[in-house]
Parts: sequence; structure tokens; C-alpha cells
Amino acid sequence: MKEQILSHLDNPGQLEKLYRANKSGFKQEFSGIYPQLQDKALAGFWYERLNYETEDVFWRFNREFLFVIIAALVAGILVKLPAIFPISEEFYYPRNLSFFVLPPLMAYFAWRNKLPANRIAFIAAITVVCALYINLLPDNQSDTLVLACIHLPLLLWVLLGVSYTGRELHLADKRLSFLRFNGDLAVMSALLVIAAGMLTGITIGLFALIGLRIEEFYFEYIVAFGLPAVPIVAAYLTQNNPQLVNKVSPVIAKIFSPLVLVMLVIYLGAIIYSGKDPYNDREFLLLFNVLLIGVMALIFFSVAESSNKSGAASGVWVLLLLSVVTVVVNGIALSAISFRISEWGITPNRVAVMGGNVLMLVHLLIVTVMLFKAATRKAAITEVGRSIVLYIPVYFFWTVVVVFLFPIMFGFK
Repeated sequence: MKEQILSHLDNPGQLEKLYRANKSGFKQEFSGIYPQLQDKALAGFWYERLNYETEDVFWRFNREFLFVIIAALVAGILVKLPAIFPISEEFYYPRNLSFFVLPPLMAYFAWRNKLPANRIAFIAAITVVCALYINLLPDNQSDTLVLACIHLPLLLWVLLGVSYTGRELHLADKRLSFLRFNGDLAVMSALLVIAAGMLTGITIGLFALIGLRIEEFYFEYIVAFGLPAVPIVAAYLTQNNPQLVNKVSPVIAKIFSPLVLVMLVIYLGAIIYSGKDPYNDREFLLLFNVLLIGVMALIFFSVAESSNKSGAASGVWVLLLLSVVTVVVNGIALSAISFRISEWGITPNRVAVMGGNVLMLVHLLIVTVMLFKAATRKAAITEVGRSIVLYIPVYFFWTVVVVFLFPIMFGFK
């Protein structure tokens, strides 16, 4: 979109079309190039328009909102399929959990971005293939089945990124925008869940006062339809009201980055003191890897937020130190899984964890080097963001291997 904005600077009508097609994307790209356009009157007008602070929340019953309602209803129906058809819940939910939200979000952004028919067909075909494949795997509770169910959401998340980026998938800035969207979506979804939780408590309490116990009905239908609708509604709100989270998300990133850094350092010391180790404790190693993924997500989210604006150098140094500590954590996890493989042999779980840890370590090292360059003013923070998003396809290909090839390689065990 950046190139389109620059090429149509003297065409107000075309700029308006670009803005209406993708308001949040237009604002983000325009803000990035505005410093070089300050001498142009039209650019100044757009800057003031895009940065005008308003307290109003865009919530209009139009075609987009109707589409969101339909998508939310579809998500709710998918959740309730075992109640409609004779389908085992134990079979259905672990395999199809990721299909409740991600495909409706794909459809929303495909519609919003007016994707060409061939791109929509590509996304839909892969989604259908994934749905058929995961539901046709043998129902033997094998390790490869569990791994496929765990990794499938990541594969669908990449497809969501394809839908979100629209015709600009090849642009690193647009991929970085997708990472920012995920952070904003998480913040908005959390706020909606908190508000919905309060409403649930009040509603159930009020009905209890008049002697009506509605808990079973409420959770069976209202919550079942409401929960999968949360991220869909949150996506609608973030896209049409970027001012709602534009200030909250960076603050969260700035607050939690140093806190997590301190926590990690203390935690590593506590591990040594307690004598607990991931080498002989499988559950501890699992939690260790979950911690690693969470910290990596925080780093990437913080970089994505920082790349959208000029941040303080101290923030970059915090991210650099956090990355270094995370590399240490990853090294411990990698050595632990290597030890377990050498001691007890190869299993699907160990190979999957080993491969994931290697990929994350390489990625972390790349990001750490780029953060060091950014901290020492040898590179812009945007270059760090590019190093993050350009590596995402590697995770995608590894996910494809785990989901589709592991069951065959290990005999569906």
C-alpha cells in the first residue's frame, strides 16, 4: 500500500478509495512515510485527518457488520455441531477447535480486502483439505494425532495472514502489520471476555434472585455462541476503531517486556536453586517450552509495535536483553530434548519439540543480532521487524511437515 499512496499523492479521489478499502492499513503505512511528505499540503491534511482523536466508536449496522454477525453465528454453529448431529465430543473438539474461529476470520478479511477469486479459492481449498485430513486421521489417540491437532492452528493462522495481507502478501511491512493485528486482537478480545464475564455473572445472579436457575442454558447456548464470536467481533472493532487499542497495546508491550525480563532472570536462578531440571522431567520440559513460546511472542509483538513508531533506545535495549535471556532458555530446552532423545530414543513428540526448538533458536539469534544493530544505531527497528516476518514461512513449512508427514513417517503412532 505504501507504493500506492506515494503514486497517488496528487489524486485525492484515489487516496480516498485506498483509505476506505483498508483504513487501519492506510493509516499505518501513511504514518510511516509522512516524515518525508511534510512539505505537501495534501499530506498534511491526511495526517491531521488520520490522527484526529475521537471518542466515538464506529459501530454501524452495515454490510460489514452483517457479515461479522453471520461469521459469528457460523462459528457458534460449528461449536454446537456435536449437539446437532451424533458426533462424539471427544473426537470432534480436539481436532476441530481451530476451525471455530480462524476460518470465519479468514472469510472476514477475504471479504473486507476484496481478494480475487483465485486467492479465495486457494485459501478455502487448503482449509477444506485440512479439515478433511484432521478428521480422517485414525482415532487412536496417537502422538502424531496430538501433534497434528496442536500444530494445525499455526497452519491456519498462516492462512489467516494470507487473507489479512490481501494483495500485499509479498510486502514485509504488511506482514508486520499482521503481527500487530494479532497483538491488538488479543488485547481487544481480552477486554471483551472480561466485559462478557461481568455480564454473565450479573445476569445469572439477577435470575437467581427470582428463583430461576439459568446457568445450564446460559453456558450451553449463550456462552457457546458468544466465546467464538469474541475474536471475530474484536477483529471488526480493531479494524474500524484503531484508536481503541493503538495506545493500549504499546503500553502493554512496554510494561511487560522489562517485567518478563526480570522474571526470566529470577526464574533461571530459581531453577538452579530448586534443583529442578527439564532433562529428566517431561512435564517441566513441556512447561519450559510453553514459557519459551510465550516470551518469543512478547518479543515479536513488542518489536511489531515499536516498528510502527520511533521508540526510546531503552526499550530496544530491554528487548535485546530479553532476547539474549530467551536464547539461553531456548538453549536449555534444546539441550534437554537432545538429552532425552539420546537417552530414550526417538519419538514423534521429541522430534517435533527438537525441530521446533532449533527453528526458534535460529530465529531468536537472527532477531537478537538485529536488535543489537538497532540498539547500537546500525539498523532501524523496522529491520528487526522484517527479520521476524521473513522467517514466518519457515515455521509454516515445519508445521506442514508435522501435520501431514509425521503421521506417515511414524506409522500413525
